[in-house]
Amino acid sequence: MQSKIKAILARSEVIYGRADVEQAIDRMAVKISRDFRDQYPVFLTLMHGGMFFAARLALELGIDAEFDYVHATRYHGETTGSGLAWLHRPATVLEGRQVLLVDDILDEGHTLKAVRDWCEDQGAVRVRIAAMTVKRHDRCVPGLKADYAGLEVPDRYVFGYGMDVNEHGRNLPGIYALNEN
Repeated sequence: MQSKIKAILARSEVIYGRADVEQAIDRMAVKISRDFRDQYPVFLTLMHGGMFFAARLALELGIDAEFDYVHATRYHGETTGSGLAWLHRPATVLEGRQVLLVDDILDEGHTLKAVRDWCEDQGAVRVRIAAMTVKRHDRCVPGLKADYAGLEVPDRYVFGYGMDVNEHGRNLPGIYALNEN
């Protein structure tokens, strides 16, 4: 297995190092803390990719929140998306609540839109999106945006800091992009 990640890294480049990522998360935490001050929001992590970002962000917020997760995916371990699969829906009651959706990347936004819409259907009064990375392109679902965005990434396949390539590289401390060949 180590040879797989080594081969992936050999055809990749570092886009952001760990310090860059963590500084972006710190900046986001300041804004989120201000916006959710005096509230008790539901902090809803999208698994698996959002896990590393969400943990780091939660530690920096300085506000009390209720934590839960959702596991919905279009990738199923692949590098291209297909139909949405709901693997776990949150147990927390969202009716009348403020919700912060926390994910690793806003690419085209199909998964985030479906989860946001589901939260609203459950009665959430406001749903905001925190994305560690936002991909630079014009293919995003109309009307969907990150309320809190950490870093812009190129329109290439990116991985690290929670994001994977065929289930490899999630725990890399920086963000990498596959070289276009």
